[in-house]
Amino acid sequence: MADNITLSFSHHGTSHTFDFPPSATISDLASRIYTTLSIPQAHQKFLITPKLGILKYPFPNPTLPLSSLLSKKILLLAPLPSELSSLSTASAQKSKPPNPRTPTVKPAPYRDWKKTQDEATYTFSTLLPLPYLPNPQKSLRFLERLRNDAGIKASMRKHRFSVGVLTEMNPAEHTTHESRTLGLNRNRGEIIELRLRTDAYDGYRDYNTIRKTLCHELAHNAFGEHDRDFWDLTKAIEKEVEENDWRAGGHALTDQEFYNPEDQGVDGEHMDGGGWTGGEFVLGENNGSVPASAKHGLGRRELMAQAAEERMKRQRDASK
Repeated sequence: MADNITLSFSHHGTSHTFDFPPSATISDLASRIYTTLSIPQAHQKFLITPKLGILKYPFPNPTLPLSSLLSKKILLLAPLPSELSSLSTASAQKSKPPNPRTPTVKPAPYRDWKKTQDEATYTFSTLLPLPYLPNPQKSLRFLERLRNDAGIKASMRKHRFSVGVLTEMNPAEHTTHESRTLGLNRNRGEIIELRLRTDAYDGYRDYNTIRKTLCHELAHNAFGEHDRDFWDLTKAIEKEVEENDWRAGGHALTDQEFYNPEDQGVDGEHMDGGGWTGGEFVLGENNGSVPASAKHGLGRRELMAQAAEERMKRQRDASK
């Protein structure tokens, strides 16, 4: 009789290890997770790297041998049992008939639920500063300010733009003698990277310049090439952001924290040098054909897994 095989996977930061017979399949793994962790198969998704990607129950190949996954990294994307229990309880309470003895209460102030749901859907699901650069919490506050910008939110709702991850880029990895990359849009909105920091890492760039870069990258959610349609959409987004900016001229308190007086931004006509897989914002590059190496980006599958979990949480919060 052949020895058992041992398979490991992680779930919400916790590692789990199960033993299986050599003939076990991915369906057996899903059943074991249900009996051991109390997570029904219908709520299970596996992010397997490299190459296989996301597998969701019922699987495209239910007989996929677990022995073929032993060398791969497996991440279980599923709610915790406590979260599933809370959802079930909330659903049961909503289905109960009203108690005739319940006292009458004043109606809550009007809330635009469609807008709330749209803002939870058409947004940046995950904000990710680079933890190995100085003061990542300050970068996180900068990214939060961009996500909560009234003009950005309004434009994303209008065009139904959803972005998996909004992160910062490391200036050293995107600077050459000929150019400085200001922004990247990978695969039409999976990941957007923005150059937040100064080249010397001693401060942050002007907020309005970075927001304009973000408008450019959002336009790449719809158009990959820099054609007339792309530039028309970019100008429309910039106009929408300005018109919906309730700050009407600036937010002095927050600008003081991030503004770098030696970085005056750049003229928009000289910022773009061509795109790859959805677009790249470059300063000083004029030939329009230089791709950014994918190795400079963060791990795409890991980022998208974080984005998926964050998106599920935001949509649950919006529906409460």
